[in-house]
Amino acid sequence: MSAMQCQILVLGIAVLLDLCLGEPPTVVHPVAWMGSAISFVRQRASKQGRLWPFLTGLLLMVVGIGGIVVGGILLLRVLGMLPQSVQILVSAMLLKTTFSIRGLLNAGREVQSVLAAGDLPEARKRLSWHLVSRDTSSLNESQVAAATIESLTENTSDSIVAPLLAFAIAGLPGALVYRYINTCDAMLGYRDPEREWLGKFPARLDDLVNLIPARITAILLIAAGSLMLHDPARAIYVWFRDRKLTASPNAGHPMSAAAGVLCVELEKVGHYRLGAGFRLPDSTDVSRVRRLLLLSTVLACVSLIGLIIVVNGAH
Repeated sequence: MSAMQCQILVLGIAVLLDLCLGEPPTVVHPVAWMGSAISFVRQRASKQGRLWPFLTGLLLMVVGIGGIVVGGILLLRVLGMLPQSVQILVSAMLLKTTFSIRGLLNAGREVQSVLAAGDLPEARKRLSWHLVSRDTSSLNESQVAAATIESLTENTSDSIVAPLLAFAIAGLPGALVYRYINTCDAMLGYRDPEREWLGKFPARLDDLVNLIPARITAILLIAAGSLMLHDPARAIYVWFRDRKLTASPNAGHPMSAAAGVLCVELEKVGHYRLGAGFRLPDSTDVSRVRRLLLLSTVLACVSLIGLIIVVNGAH
């Protein structure tokens, strides 16, 4: 079997593992190990001034990325000495840990089910547990639905498209490096006094590596919406109109595209309004965005198989 065929098979098996089994136990999850290492550094990093926290964050990225690249290359060499079937299975299991389709779908379903049942306090709790870091205690029903849609579409880029794109271009080490960068940003990329300078470099690097995936995800969401018989011209208009309204240079792309596809207004009070003028979302729209996420993922996988063929053909 050729290297190209192996890479395509690894991608397919990894997606099936995710959809069928979900996340592996924390004790054997590479991303959990990354989180523990990042937390260890955070607890011991200087909290004084700007320079030392910034340099600590920079060193955390350089050492972490370098270690993952070297470790990934060594792992691939070790796997190369094993039967091809074992290589493919182990690679697929590791790739699976860099993305989460089932986890996002389940998180959305949990919020949607309690919201549809009229249990707003529980919907707020589940939104906070699974999808957002902001305070959800004062959100009304439409705001909970909007925050769920925003998180699911943004994470379609961060937690599905981006790591799989990294795998298609740079193999398993590329996917693991992307997940490390994104995990550092998720844990450190905040503007509170403790983390603003420690997380400055990780946050900027995460913005950089997500520039292309965020825009690809917006296109995939609009394409998936077209297959669901939503107006693509309207979605493209809203995407181009609202994509720069968020503080993040990337989050606004998939979120505004989804607002245009679903014809709903997504507002984070005091920060942005995407799809202004459309109706406010409700629990049924969470179900719709879950279907949109799943179909977008299918389109992403098909597109990435094509990219793998092109990349391997160029070598």
